[in-house]
Amino acid sequence: MNGVHDLGGMHGMGPIAPPAEEPVFTHEWERRAFALFVPLFGAGCFNVDEFRHAIERMSPAEYLEGSYYEHWLHSFETLLCEKGYMTAAELEARIQQMKGAN
Repeated sequence: MNGVHDLGGMHGMGPIAPPAEEPVFTHEWERRAFALFVPLFGAGCFNVDEFRHAIERMSPAEYLEGSYYEHWLHSFETLLCEKGYMTAAELEARIQQMKGAN
């Protein structure tokens, strides 16, 4: 199935050629997002297929505008809210709290 997330496998899009000196994490928040995967997965909050599927459910515009780790955050937020680990209101309150701390 070809979706916006399958861009690298579509004909006519050319090869994916990341820069040779590209860092693993561009920002500190990306390192923290990466570190969230293991405890959330280990606690049974989601499985790998659910994680990937949550990313695939992003709107095409949001997917294309977001970075790799923004996709991860979207998946965490989506799954944790859908499965009742947190509410959308709790998520929004935490986002506002973090914005105020910066």
